[in-house]
Amino acid sequence: MAVRKGKKAKSLAHGRPPVVRKPAASLSSTATRTLIRSHHQLQKAHAIALKRHDQSTAEAIRLQIEKQGGLQSYQQASIKGQSLDRGGDSSKVLMGWLASPEAKQHLGADRLKMLEIGALSKSNSCSRSGLFDVTRIDLHSQDEGILQQDFMERPLPSSSDDKFDIISLSLVLNYVPDAVGRGEMLRRTCAFLREIDVGCSPRDADAEAVFPSLFLVLPAPCITNSRYLDARRLASIMSALGYRLSKTKLSAKLAYSLWIYDAEAGPSKEKFEKTEVNPGRTRNNFSVILRPEEQG
Repeated sequence: MAVRKGKKAKSLAHGRPPVVRKPAASLSSTATRTLIRSHHQLQKAHAIALKRHDQSTAEAIRLQIEKQGGLQSYQQASIKGQSLDRGGDSSKVLMGWLASPEAKQHLGADRLKMLEIGALSKSNSCSRSGLFDVTRIDLHSQDEGILQQDFMERPLPSSSDDKFDIISLSLVLNYVPDAVGRGEMLRRTCAFLREIDVGCSPRDADAEAVFPSLFLVLPAPCITNSRYLDARRLASIMSALGYRLSKTKLSAKLAYSLWIYDAEAGPSKEKFEKTEVNPGRTRNNFSVILRPEEQG
């Protein structure tokens, strides 16, 4: 999988405030939800201020984030309140999909390799299933079993042995501060997925492939209430990269989807800019911009 040349993709940490270490406190569910929401809003405002080169505003927001405890407090709240921030362990939905008869035909005796981006815990449903050898990474590791690493800075695989059968990208894409960066993150996932092994087809010729795949979770409003992104446009963007939608589920708070990757199907040269697809004064501005790769 070729990577975009010329202009290096921004790291996940670009525009993010520094981590501030404070003692963990006991939070109620209401306080947890408030802290998570506030942190996301402030982080977004911080990124906008930096983009506008408004250093005074960016510094004021950074200080406000520090006052709330910074990234560490946010992550502690996320761990404590996973039912609020991660859909009650969002990987339960994935494991439910993989329990289907069709999916089980792809789950042989060998454990599959999973890359979990933005991991908060070693004890979620995927980790407990016994199906995966999980590589967990996060910008600020909360556990010795989670590698502290920025996915956008992770070295590209040098061989198929360094690639994965499935990538989990649960409530990570929405944390990237700009639309171009989100598109580059989605593109970069392709480089870490193995190619489809035609010799490992399911016993049932009519069964669809399950791996290699990307498990993507977004806040529901990113899909249902955005001016610039809906389910159809997301599918078009993913298709341009070589992904095909396999499973989807929409809850009151989260949008879950499983995308099958076929390297031969992408990437295309189709361009997706910030285009209004769902007008409305009360809608949010979440978007994904995908541009053709630059050839060196």
